[in-house]
Amino acid sequence: MKIGIIGASGYGGLELIRLLHEHPEVGQIDLFTSSEEGTIFSNKYPHLTDLYDQPLNEIDFDRLVTYDVIFASTPAGVTSKLFPPLLDRGPTLIDLSGDFRLKDLSDYEAWYKKAPAPIEAIEKSAYGLTEWNAKSIREAQLIANPGCYPTAALLSILPLLKERQIDVSHLVIDAKSGVSGAGNALSPMTHFSETNENLSIYKIHQHQHIPEIEQAMEIFGGMKSPITFTTHLTPMTRGIMTTTYAMLVDGITEVDLICNLRETYQHMPFVRVIEDIAKFGTKQVYGSNYCDLHVKVDERTNRATIVSVIDNLVKGAAGQAVQNMNVRFNFDEKAGLEQVPLFI
Repeated sequence: MKIGIIGASGYGGLELIRLLHEHPEVGQIDLFTSSEEGTIFSNKYPHLTDLYDQPLNEIDFDRLVTYDVIFASTPAGVTSKLFPPLLDRGPTLIDLSGDFRLKDLSDYEAWYKKAPAPIEAIEKSAYGLTEWNAKSIREAQLIANPGCYPTAALLSILPLLKERQIDVSHLVIDAKSGVSGAGNALSPMTHFSETNENLSIYKIHQHQHIPEIEQAMEIFGGMKSPITFTTHLTPMTRGIMTTTYAMLVDGITEVDLICNLRETYQHMPFVRVIEDIAKFGTKQVYGSNYCDLHVKVDERTNRATIVSVIDNLVKGAAGQAVQNMNVRFNFDEKAGLEQVPLFI
């Protein structure tokens, strides 16, 4: 496979390089940029010395169409212009930004505050939540990789919504992320002196992942309802934890929820349902493509607490993108993604 990565110098791009470098079906990886043409990549990132002592290439459409897969790890608003001219010209396009996730153009404009991609391109895109949309991914030329928060939240609640085990009208999702989720651009929010030893809430009721979660709940879970979704920044580099609070439908027990999750994901290699555990945290998936799930029911309140943890840069971004490539080309789904989590 001949691979091109646009936006390779961001955190998502670096993870793509790390994972694809070990992929048994990948033979060539070239790096592209819109602003740093000619820069030797290993000069920016010395940990890649002797591995990627290559210059960053300018974006050239005639060259890009010669690749098997183009990954784009860019800010929102870039691929909406970059990818449509590449459609139907050869390469499979996998977008790690939010430009092709929302099917309603007005939702994109309202939540991202940018002009949307052409509707023709959006209609051709497949939402890349691998465990729930593999058939569409396998047939798509353009794959819209999910956001990191939606990946964690949706994997934990979709089985329960689909089987009508929880009440969608009382859904509260509390989400916490490491700082790398904000990217590597400098900002006051991620400045060390403001992030270190600090827990902060941000984008209260305004996060752009809200409509993405609600859209997927309707498409895959068959349940349409607004949600309460809050996001927090934690003083750690990687990791996401989503904690969802949901009222149980009458007659549903904790055992029912666990059995549903286990049955749903029994043949899916990267989702692990964990029952008996003294502690449950982001470190258990650090650096890996796993999503770990845990659920408990409070019988006093008839409310379920559904917890999910992922590495935001792997299962929440680059890892899921590689997983989608594997599905698209009928490779082993685990190819390039069998890293053991790095606990310490």
